[in-house]
Amino acid sequence: MKTKFVSLLAIILGLIIIIFPMMGVIGVSSLIGLSVLLMSIYLLVVGVTIIDYNTSGAILDLFLGIILLLLSICLIFNPSLLGFLAEITLYLAGIMLIIVGLISLINNRTSRFGFYIGIAGVVLGLLYIIIGTYISNPIILGTLIGIWLVLSGVFKLMDR
Repeated sequence: MKTKFVSLLAIILGLIIIIFPMMGVIGVSSLIGLSVLLMSIYLLVVGVTIIDYNTSGAILDLFLGIILLLLSICLIFNPSLLGFLAEITLYLAGIMLIIVGLISLINNRTSRFGFYIGIAGVVLGLLYIIIGTYISNPIILGTLIGIWLVLSGVFKLMDR
């Protein structure tokens, strides 16, 4: 039951990220902050759900979720912070996606599709950094995080 809930949560949050940038004009910091916020919610929920059988993985998920939660709140409520972090923010979100992918590889060693969730995180994180370097469109960057969340949810649903 927990796995289905986490899977559906990942799919819903991923779809929100993919659809949300199309709904209106919002500042870059808010889009990146929202994407990181939804990713942190997912990590916090996963950390809580796996704490029974994977304590070290749960601690990593919870720690990263808290860091991403703080970062997202700062980006959403302090737009001037983006000016300070303009160069670093794109790389930071991509690096966090890579780290989340690596943690997924560690946490899901025994599951059938866990490897693919981790690989998707690493690949999309690298794409995030590459695309962020050359294209500063926040819609594309937010969509990459949404794609990872949807893929994670689908793979977790398929993993039985």
